[in-house]
Amino acid sequence: MIDQLRTGDVVTVWKLDRLSRSLKDLLHILDRIEVAGGGFRSLTESIDTTSPAGRMMMQMVGSFAEFERAMIRERTSAGLAQARAEGRVGGRRPKLTPSQRGDVVENVITGRKTAAQMAKLYGVSEPTISRVLAAARQEAAL
Repeated sequence: MIDQLRTGDVVTVWKLDRLSRSLKDLLHILDRIEVAGGGFRSLTESIDTTSPAGRMMMQMVGSFAEFERAMIRERTSAGLAQARAEGRVGGRRPKLTPSQRGDVVENVITGRKTAAQMAKLYGVSEPTISRVLAAARQEAAL
């Protein structure tokens, strides 16, 4: 888009964070827009960089937006660490219980059933069965 800008064009976004994720990146994009002879306008934050006051306001809002993202990241990390300390684990719940995994490994390795049959039996995909078997083989190799 910036490569297509002509003098007098104004790049308009709904919200500031739609244009970039960091203040450094935002200022770089705004500089490129300015070099191309264009302006920038954010509808939600009511910022218009075609004036000196608008450019100053843009830098201030960008700083606050970056600060807010950093605070969210910090709170999220602290929350995850607290959850781990309490023994909770993130991510999806396993599709198969440990006993079901053992049953899959035993049946497929002994040749009583195929991976496809075990997948159908437990209502999971064949790649899930393949991952269970690969993990069991890796454990056995250790």
